[in-house]
Amino acid sequence: MTITSEALDARTLALVMAWFSPACPIGAFSYSHGVERLNEDGVVADRPGAEAAIRLALTDGSGRSDAILLAHAYRAVAGDDEAAFHEVRTLALALVPSMERREETVYQGNAFATIVDAAWPGAGALSGDDVPLPVAVGAAGALHGVPLVPLAQAFLGAFAANLVSAAVRLVPLGQTDGQRLTATLAPVAAAVAVEAVALPLDAVGGAAIGLDLASMRHECQEVRLFRS
Repeated sequence: MTITSEALDARTLALVMAWFSPACPIGAFSYSHGVERLNEDGVVADRPGAEAAIRLALTDGSGRSDAILLAHAYRAVAGDDEAAFHEVRTLALALVPSMERREETVYQGNAFATIVDAAWPGAGALSGDDVPLPVAVGAAGALHGVPLVPLAQAFLGAFAANLVSAAVRLVPLGQTDGQRLTATLAPVAAAVAVEAVALPLDAVGGAAIGLDLASMRHECQEVRLFRS
């Protein structure tokens, strides 16, 4: 994960590390974002295939869009604008392309909100109605004073790392190749985050059609390790 030069104090750095640690129990390990279907189809069969799929998810898929949604949720909460927050949350739910991808973002978002409310109280409740993961993360970051750009970079870094972990198990890749892939994708995630947080809400959108179709086809896959 690559963090910008924007300074984080010790408390905020510890907070970000805890939120995006694989040990944070939001169930991220059980989702592959369609990568399992691409592996079944022979598209993600080696390190280059895994890199291409994850890079696409970051630059042209839900990675970029989620970072935009995160930023607008963050600003809505920071500005105490309930109407804007509701708009972002509703749009995030409407954009999900498949049943499994909805489950992926909502289950993780609800879990993240519940954990933040329980472990880091005092900034206002997040839990309640279904909330997509990037919206929950943006709200939590604003409530706890985490700078926006490092928050978005950490979020996308964790997203990429989780998909690399799925590829390590599916291809399979060795642990060293998995770390090489994480190192290659870290600056991509960081750059996408910097660009995305400056974009208007109507810039949400993508062209990762293969990943979206893979997530739909995964719903009918008979043998699977992952929930998406």
